[in-house]
Amino acid sequence: MHHRVQEVRMSFRKLCAQHWRKVAIIFLVLLAAFVAANVWIAHAARYCIYTDIVTVPKNDVGLVLGTGPFTAKGNTNLHFTVRVQAAANLYKSGKVKHLLLSCDNHIRGYDEPTEMKNALLKLGVPDSAMTLDYAGLRTLDSMERARKIFGQTKLTLVTEPFHAARSVFLARHFGIEPVVFSAEQLPAMWNNNMVVREAAARVVAVLDCYVWHRGAHHLGQPITIDVAAK
Repeated sequence: MHHRVQEVRMSFRKLCAQHWRKVAIIFLVLLAAFVAANVWIAHAARYCIYTDIVTVPKNDVGLVLGTGPFTAKGNTNLHFTVRVQAAANLYKSGKVKHLLLSCDNHIRGYDEPTEMKNALLKLGVPDSAMTLDYAGLRTLDSMERARKIFGQTKLTLVTEPFHAARSVFLARHFGIEPVVFSAEQLPAMWNNNMVVREAAARVVAVLDCYVWHRGAHHLGQPITIDVAAK
């Protein structure tokens, strides 16, 4: 009887060891994929990101990637503030002729594109120099729609440092030649959580493009952007 108990214990320990080896292997594979996706996306975008308005190349259209004007607690959202200011600077410096505002408007009473437009009007950007994309639910949606709905093949992307590399990756995936004009770097208290989320979002972006083959939630009829309008 004692011998039988010992055999059972040995078998159980062997099974546990095999189980944890499999778990460890899976964990290491996922970790390697996580690191590889982040390194790949960051490395590929390194020459496309500009922080100096003087050196950023000119393009006809700037794609402003949206966010809401307020946080969940009702406070002013500084991510919105710096992106709007960067977009206004880009337009007023003559580095773009037109701004495509691609934001989220998927529920009643939540209208990021109009909020962004109103903020840019206050900063001196004319209404005629802005086109609103109400179906920019994600960065991926914004890029596919910029290419397929608004017909853009070259764009200056307006976003923030943490988001810039993934924006470049997704723009290229949909056949857009991008540069990024990066908005002001916010203090750590505003960025730490976003940086962590962004690291995971890069992995999802790779899966979206090459595994799941996801596209924009909404496409529709082509819309012409009149760059010459003032």
